[in-house]
Amino acid sequence: MHKRIDITPEATALISQLKERYGELMFHQSGGCCDGSQPMCFEKGDFKLGYSDVCLGEVEGCEFWMSRDQFEYWQHTHLTLNAIDGRGASFSLEIPLGKRFLIESRLFTDEERGNLEPLRYLEE
Repeated sequence: MHKRIDITPEATALISQLKERYGELMFHQSGGCCDGSQPMCFEKGDFKLGYSDVCLGEVEGCEFWMSRDQFEYWQHTHLTLNAIDGRGASFSLEIPLGKRFLIESRLFTDEERGNLEPLRYLEE
């Protein structure tokens, strides 16, 4: 099975630092507006998920969610969570550290597309 999302060493290190401070974490991919289109990191449960959200997988034990509408546009892409220096304009937990998470993307290969990890949804 091919993952829909991976992570860079820089993002792994930042998540480790945030987990020490906040405990369990979760991500939700922002769909635009005030935050542009950046991944948002929250304490697990602090972002209200709904039945219109889909979980693409986990990075470092943290679920990574996005709205189903947005997923329609991103369904053909492999995502990589990265962390860079710079302050983003959001409520994401890394902002006070002078860091920001960033998504890098590429199209799935034909081989990957034929064997992707299944999506997860909130239980009804």
